[in-house]
Amino acid sequence: MPGMDPQSLTIRIAAEEVSLAEKLESLPTGPGVYQHKDPTGKVLYVGKAKNLRNRVRQYFQQSRTMDPRIEQMLAKATDIEIIVTDSEVEALILESNLIKKLRPRYNVVLKDDKSYPYIVITNEPYPRIFITRHIRRDGSRYFGPYTDVKNVRAALKVIRDLFMVRSCNFRLDAEIIAKKKVKLCLDYHIKKCEGPCEGKVTAERYNAMIDQAAVLLKGKTETLAGMMREEMETLAAARKFEEAAVIRDRIRGLEAYAERQKAVDLDACDRDIMAYAAENDDACGVIFKVRDGKMIGRQHYYMNSVEGKPPAEILATMVQQHYLEAQDVPQEVLVSATPDDTPAVEEWLTRRRGSPVAVRVPHEGEEAKLVALTRTNAQFLLDELKVQRLKRADTTPFGVLSLQRDLRLEVPPRRIECFDISNTAGTDSVASLVVFIDGKPKKSEYRKFKIRSVDGPNDFASMREVVGRRFKRLLEEQATLPDLLMVDGGKGQLSSAVDVLNGLGLTAQPVIGLAKQLEEVFLPGRSDPELIPKASGSLRLLQQIRDEAHRFAITFHRSLREKRTLQTELDLIEGVGKKRARELLEAFGSVQGVRFASREQLEELVGSKTADRIQEYFGGEREDGAGG
Repeated sequence: MPGMDPQSLTIRIAAEEVSLAEKLESLPTGPGVYQHKDPTGKVLYVGKAKNLRNRVRQYFQQSRTMDPRIEQMLAKATDIEIIVTDSEVEALILESNLIKKLRPRYNVVLKDDKSYPYIVITNEPYPRIFITRHIRRDGSRYFGPYTDVKNVRAALKVIRDLFMVRSCNFRLDAEIIAKKKVKLCLDYHIKKCEGPCEGKVTAERYNAMIDQAAVLLKGKTETLAGMMREEMETLAAARKFEEAAVIRDRIRGLEAYAERQKAVDLDACDRDIMAYAAENDDACGVIFKVRDGKMIGRQHYYMNSVEGKPPAEILATMVQQHYLEAQDVPQEVLVSATPDDTPAVEEWLTRRRGSPVAVRVPHEGEEAKLVALTRTNAQFLLDELKVQRLKRADTTPFGVLSLQRDLRLEVPPRRIECFDISNTAGTDSVASLVVFIDGKPKKSEYRKFKIRSVDGPNDFASMREVVGRRFKRLLEEQATLPDLLMVDGGKGQLSSAVDVLNGLGLTAQPVIGLAKQLEEVFLPGRSDPELIPKASGSLRLLQQIRDEAHRFAITFHRSLREKRTLQTELDLIEGVGKKRARELLEAFGSVQGVRFASREQLEELVGSKTADRIQEYFGGEREDGAGG
C-alpha cells in the first residue's frame, strides 16, 4: 500500500508466565495488525488495534470475560504475529486484505464473491465496455460486483443503446489505425459504432463518450442528463442540428431508463444503505445503492462465523470487505449498527472518495425506514438460503435411504467413511480412507496413512491405529463426524475399530464391517452377520465404497513399494544417499536408466568420484549379464 512500510515481528506464546509477560510488555504501543496462529502456522484470527500492546495483552488477562469462540481460538493458538503500521487507517486496510486473502476460521468472513460479474471499461486508447469476472490491476475501471446477473446485463444493454461503444476485441491505437490493420464492421453501418478502427472518430471524442458511460454506471443519471443537455445546446448553437438531434434522442432514452428507477430520497444525496440479518452461524448482508435520490441496485453477501459476534463487528466486516473492492464510494453510508472503529472507517472512505464520507445510524424518519427495508431484504435472502439448504437436504439418494432402513440407523448415512488396510507380508503397511457423500465419492477428502506402530501383517492392530488417528483429529478440530464408519473386514477389524471409538468416548458412532468373502455385513456386539439382500441398493453402495477404499489403498501401497525397491539398489552404492538417489532417479527415470547412463552424464550430476563408484557397481552386473 502506498506510503506504508509495515514491520512484522513474531511472538511465540511460551508456557512460562514470566517469559510471556516479558514478551507482552515488549510489544509496540502503536497501531497495527495481529494474527493468531496454530502450531502449523495457519492463521486462526486477524485483528487490528490502535495500541497493539494493550489489545494483545487483553487476550491473556484471566479476569477478562471472553466470547466462547475466542476462548476456543486461544486454546489452539501458539503464535502471534504482529505487523506495525503508520496509522489506524492503514491497519484497517491491512486487516481487511488479510481477512479476504486468508479467510481465518474465527473471523466473520464474507463468502467468496470472485464469481460475481463486473462491468469493465478497459484502459486502452479506445476503451471497450464488457462483462468480466476477473479483475486485472492494469488501470481499467471496474463497476460492481453485481450479485444479480439480470442487473449487469440490463446496465450493459442501456450503454449499448445510448452510446456508440465498439464491440470488437481488437486493440486499437494510432499506429494500428494508420496502418489500416482493422476494417469497419457491420456495427458502423447500422449506426452502433462510430468507426474508431479507421479513424472515423477522434480518441478525445470517443473517450468523452466513454466517460459519460462511466457516469451512467455510477448511477448518476441526473448528472449525466445535465451533461448531455449542455452538449446538445452547444451543438445546436453551432448549427450542428443533426448531431444535436442524436444527443436529444440519447437524453430521451436516458430519461426513460431513469423513470424505471425507484425514487427513495428527496435530497438527491448519494448513499449506500447497509443492514444484515443473522441466524446461528450464518448471516446475509444487503446494500441498497441510492444515487441522485434513486435506487439503482441491490447487492448482497452471505457471511459465516457470525455466531456470538456483536453487530458492530459484523457491520465493520461488511463495510470493510465491500469497499475494499467497490469502485464507487458515496457521500454517506447508512448502517443498522455503528461499526467498530467508525472514525478510521470514515477516514479511509474519505481518502478513497476524495471528499468527506459519513458513516451513521439513522434512528427516525425516511432514512430509518430505508435501513429497516434493507434489513427486511436481508432476512428474506437468508430465509431463502435456508429453504435451498432444506431442499438439498431432502434430496437424499435412494441407496442412502435404503442403507438407513437396512441398518436401522437414526439418520440417513449421507457421509460414509471407509478404511482399508494394505501390505505385502507385513511390509509397507498402509491404510486408505475414502469418503462418500450422498452416495458419491468425495475425492478431495480421501486420506492416506502409513502404519507407524505395527510390525508385521497385523490388520487388527493397524485398523486400531488409523481409526484412532482419524477420530482423535476430528475431535481436536471439532470437525463433522461421519454418519457411518465402515471398515473393510469382518468381526476382527470391526472389534478393533469399536474398541478405539469406545476409548475416545464415541460410543454412539455408527460403525459396520464388510467381510470380503461372502459380502457379509457385521454390526458391533453381534456374532451373526446382518441379513441384507444381495441385490439391494444398500449392499451395492457398501460394495462400491469398499472397492474404492481397496483401490485407493492398493495404489498407495504399490507406489511406496516401488519407490522403496527402486531406491534400495542405489542406496547400496557407497556415496549415494537417499537425496542423491532421488536426484538420479529424477534425472534418468529408473535404476535401469542410471545403469546405462554415460560417464559424462553421471559426472555432470554427481561428480567424478561418485560417477566412478556407480559405473563400478553396475559394471560388474553388466559383465555378468553379458557372460550369461
